[in-house]
Amino acid sequence: MFRRHNIAARIFDRQISTVAPGTSVHHTRRFYENLVPNCTIYEVECPDHLYRKITEDGQYLICFSRNHQDLIVYRPTWLSYSCKEECDTNDLPPKAKRFESFFSQLYCVSLASSNELICKDFFLYMESNQFGLFATSTTQNHDAPVGGAVQGVPSIEKITFHLLRLEDGVVLDQKCFHNDFINLAHNMGVFLYDDLLAIVSIRYQTIHILQIRDSGNLVDIRAIGTFCREDDELFLNSSTQSMLSHEKGKLHQLPENPVENGLHQSEPSSDYCFLSGIKQRLLSFIFRGIWNEEPDQALRVQSLKKKFYFHFQDYVDLVIWKVSRNADQHPAFFAVYNMETTEIAAFYQNTADELYLLFEQFCDHFHATSRNSLYLNFISSHSNNMHAREQLRSAKNKASSSLQLISATDRHRQSTDHPIKFILRRPPNTLKFKIKTGPEAGSTDSRTKKISSFIFHPFLPLALSIQQNLSLQPSVVNIHFRK
Repeated sequence: MFRRHNIAARIFDRQISTVAPGTSVHHTRRFYENLVPNCTIYEVECPDHLYRKITEDGQYLICFSRNHQDLIVYRPTWLSYSCKEECDTNDLPPKAKRFESFFSQLYCVSLASSNELICKDFFLYMESNQFGLFATSTTQNHDAPVGGAVQGVPSIEKITFHLLRLEDGVVLDQKCFHNDFINLAHNMGVFLYDDLLAIVSIRYQTIHILQIRDSGNLVDIRAIGTFCREDDELFLNSSTQSMLSHEKGKLHQLPENPVENGLHQSEPSSDYCFLSGIKQRLLSFIFRGIWNEEPDQALRVQSLKKKFYFHFQDYVDLVIWKVSRNADQHPAFFAVYNMETTEIAAFYQNTADELYLLFEQFCDHFHATSRNSLYLNFISSHSNNMHAREQLRSAKNKASSSLQLISATDRHRQSTDHPIKFILRRPPNTLKFKIKTGPEAGSTDSRTKKISSFIFHPFLPLALSIQQNLSLQPSVVNIHFRK
C-alpha cells in the first residue's frame, strides 16, 4: 500500500489508525524524517567558550570558560525575529544570525579555585532533579610516593566533585578526594545510575558508592575494594587484635634468654598483607569456574594447574583501570560484580565472543543513564536498530586488531572537509540535510590539525557543529536548524 510521507498525511494517519503493539515509538520517530534542519548559519557570532552538551531533557546548554574556571549555562530557545519591512524568506536578518538568538544565558558560576581547573570532558546530569555533576582537579604528579597505591599511577593532589542545581546554579554539595587518581575524561571513572553515583579510584583500587539525595546532598554509601561488606574492616581489625594478643602471650612464656634457643625477641608486626576483598572474590570465582568444568578429580587438578595456578600471579596483578578502546599493549577483562551479595557474577576477556554478543544485544546498558529516561526510547542503537547492528558487525569484521575494547565513549573526531550527509533510509533515499563543520568556504590552512564535535538538541531540529584546532584560536561554531 502506497503511503504519503509528508507531515500532514502522517498526522492524519496517526489520528485515524492504531499502530501495532510495541511499535508506537518507531511510528513517532518517523516524524523526524520531516522535521529536519534545513538551514545553516556559518561562523556564528558567539562567546569564546568550550561547548560541552545539551542536557537530555533539552533544558540546558553546558559550557565552560576558556580558562577552565567558570561554568556558563544557557537555555536553548527557538529563533524568533521581526522585520520592519517585508522579510526575505530566503535570508535571515543580521540580528537573527547571532548565538543569543538561539540561546539565552542563565548564569555564570565560578567552580575552580586558583590551583584547580574544570575538567571540560566531564559532566553528568540527573534528569529527575535537574542536578548537574561537575569536576575540578589540580595537575597530575607522576613522582608521588606509592604509599599503598598502585605503582605507576599518577597522583592528583585534589579532585573535587560539585553538585549543582542547574535551575539557578546553586552549589548544593561537594565531594573531595586527596592524593588520588580518578579518570575524569569522558566520564570514564564515574558512573551515574538514577540516584547512585559510582566513583572509581584507580590509585587505591576502590569503587566509592554515593547517593544523591533529593535535598542535594552527596552521601557515602559504601566503598568496594579493600573491603566488600560494611563490617569487613571491623571483623579484620578484631581478628588482628586477637592474633596479636595470642602472639604476645606466647612471647611471655619464652625463657629469659631467648637468643640461646635461636629466637629473636621482637614486637609482632601488625602489617599483614592481604589481597583486597574484591580481588579475593575474583580469584574465588575463577577457581570455582575451573573446578566445575571437570567432573573427574584427576582432570580437575590438572586443569587447575594449567588455567589457575599457572596464571595466579597474573590474576593477582590485575587492576581496575580506565575503559579505553586501545588495549593492544595489555590484556583487559570485564568483571560483573553484585554489590548486594559481594560476589563476582561473570568474568570475560575483552575479546570474548560472549561479551560482544551482550554488547550487541544490550548496548543501552553500557551507557551511564537512568532506568526512567524516556528519551532512550527515541535513540537508535545496534540493540534496537538492524541498520546500526549491521554497521557494528561490519566494523568488527574490518577491525585490524582482535584486542579492540568495547567502549561507549563519545570522543571528538578529526575534522574533514566533506559534509556529513543525512539520507532518508527508505526509497527513494533522498538527501534530507547535511552538516558541514568549519567556515562556509572551507579551511584555508590545511596543515593545521582540527577536531570537530557536534551537539544535538534531543528533540528539536537544532544542532551545533564546533570546529577547533590545537592552537588557542577561537572555535568556529555553526548552527543548523529548521527555518
